[in-house]
Amino acid sequence: MNKIKYLAVFSFLFTATLFAQTENDEDKLSLNSGTIDNQFEYAIQRSNNYQDYKVIKKTWLYTLKAHTLDSLNAIQKNLNDTKAVVNTQAKEIDNLKASLSETQNTLNETNLEKDSMSLFGIQMSKGSYNVLMWSIIGGLLVLLVVFIYKFKNSNIITTEARKALSEIEEEFEEHRKVALEREQKVRRQLQDEINKHKKI
Repeated sequence: MNKIKYLAVFSFLFTATLFAQTENDEDKLSLNSGTIDNQFEYAIQRSNNYQDYKVIKKTWLYTLKAHTLDSLNAIQKNLNDTKAVVNTQAKEIDNLKASLSETQNTLNETNLEKDSMSLFGIQMSKGSYNVLMWSIIGGLLVLLVVFIYKFKNSNIITTEARKALSEIEEEFEEHRKVALEREQKVRRQLQDEINKHKKI
């Protein structure tokens, strides 16, 4: 008899626990709150049975339809907002790509200008510029050396010519003196002769 009592009490407690759990699960479900899945579950569990069919109140169906449409509209709005954000980001990406391309072009031009020099309005690389400048400097140095050589030669020739001229002038002066002395001597002799003839 005791066993039967314990069994009855246990069965009662088990059934009460199951019933309380079912009630708790059903309490969580609602037609006006929660997810669409929970709302459908609420409608299915609370509907009446007719043979193999469930009979659901029309108001519940309309409420479910309204909630479903609201959810779909919210999803659609969310999707449209997301599309707008994606389009905005795509435009920003395109603008950033264009800006990056401009920056890259500017950088390339800057590098080209940095690596090149302008000479008489002609752009040339630094290497070519250096070669040209050193060639000009080398040419000028060669011309300077040639000029100095020619100047020294000319100076030597001029010095020799002056020396020769000086020597010739000295010789000429000596010759002139000698010629003058001779002329004076000849004149004296001539005068002496004239004087002798006058006396006779």
